[in-house]
Amino acid sequence: MDLLDRMLGHDQWASARLLDLSRGLTDARMDQPFDVGHRTLRATFEHMISSVAFWTAMMAGQRVDVQPDDHLLAALIDRHKFSHAAFAAFARGVRDERRLDDTFVDHIGGRMTLGGGIIHVVLHDAEHRDEALHILRRLGVSDLPEVDHAIWDLTARGA
Repeated sequence: MDLLDRMLGHDQWASARLLDLSRGLTDARMDQPFDVGHRTLRATFEHMISSVAFWTAMMAGQRVDVQPDDHLLAALIDRHKFSHAAFAAFARGVRDERRLDDTFVDHIGGRMTLGGGIIHVVLHDAEHRDEALHILRRLGVSDLPEVDHAIWDLTARGA
């Protein structure tokens, strides 16, 4: 497993754990406003998931259309699985084709490397996972999981 596979595996796993942990929350708690992130847990998750789809499409030179129809947690979990799988496949293809230094036009009209865009997506998710953990803590969710890379590495290796 190379570094990209590790980053992608951890990113998918960590976000999925937080989404899964949220299954026990009511809609009122998912939508309770806070002074962090995108103000609610649901909005923070929606932003994370939509951003993965947005950046994947932009890097691939495809039409960017990430307006969700369904805001239920189950739909968010499904969209996370789909959007992250597409992102991971794109990223691995870019790596395998040795195109990490190729450029694309980003959302502000600048040129960015595909490798830079891939790293941006992973780090962007990590930033918002911290916000989601903070919101979950403030909602009183106990036994919050560790979602750092070291825990994923142990889990992935079955250690």
